[in-house]
Amino acid sequence: MEKEFRDTGAAPTGRCDLHTHTLASDGMQPPAENVRLAKEKRLAAVAITDHDTVAGIAEALAAGEQYGITVVPGVEISTRTGGKDIHILGYYVDYRDEQFLKRLAAQQETRAARNEAIIERLRGLGIEITMEGVIRGIGRELKPDESVGRPHIADELVRLGAAIDMRDAFNKYLAEGAAAFVSPPRISPGEACVWITEAKGKAVLAHPGLYGDDELVRGILEGGGFTGVEAYHSDHGPEDVDRYLEMAREYGLLVTGGSDFHGARGGVIFHGDLGSVTVGAEVLERLKD
Repeated sequence: MEKEFRDTGAAPTGRCDLHTHTLASDGMQPPAENVRLAKEKRLAAVAITDHDTVAGIAEALAAGEQYGITVVPGVEISTRTGGKDIHILGYYVDYRDEQFLKRLAAQQETRAARNEAIIERLRGLGIEITMEGVIRGIGRELKPDESVGRPHIADELVRLGAAIDMRDAFNKYLAEGAAAFVSPPRISPGEACVWITEAKGKAVLAHPGLYGDDELVRGILEGGGFTGVEAYHSDHGPEDVDRYLEMAREYGLLVTGGSDFHGARGGVIFHGDLGSVTVGAEVLERLKD
């Protein structure tokens, strides 16, 4: 049921959360609910950046009209280089571009194969988990362009008693280097930048602090194709922020930021709450320029 929104009459803050996820990938809320929350928190804008899909954008844009919130059509594309999974954010992409949609569909196929491989590894560890159970746990039928993500698998691990909570599930089984981690062959960060550019969007390197390798980050940025770096993120500490602000200046790149909001699982918000990490609205003009 859609939550009631009560307009307090408070003016928007001029702040923007440029990294949020919805039910279209591994978030917990419909796209319209992210927009409603952005209005409630007096944000000027919110970006919808689901993993390898733009399925939630149309609903979010309609909600933006309803609530008077700017919705930035975006995506977060999964890539791999240097032995690491690297995420590339795309902003103001043409979410109806046929070539872009075909490319994202191929990404979804890779994601589905990875999920099955993770399930097999977990079963090999003696955990009685199935993909049917994971999907059942989502509580609704998935649309054709929606996908299962690792947080959904983590939810099932918690339900089965194999993990205490989502963080425990990731630490034990799903994070890079954990017992059931699987990373299939993926496109490179440079290819993702080309996809985003050809879809009339701007590419931004997501949460560089999570990769634990600044030399790799530099190599990715030096490959070109980027408009910005996500220096502000829920999992970046003050030293991370300072480092990536300096790196952005060094490479002449725009600085972006966002909460990486996924909603609450078991009462715990993964990464950060919507609106907890923001940038000024002037960043949008530069992303559109």
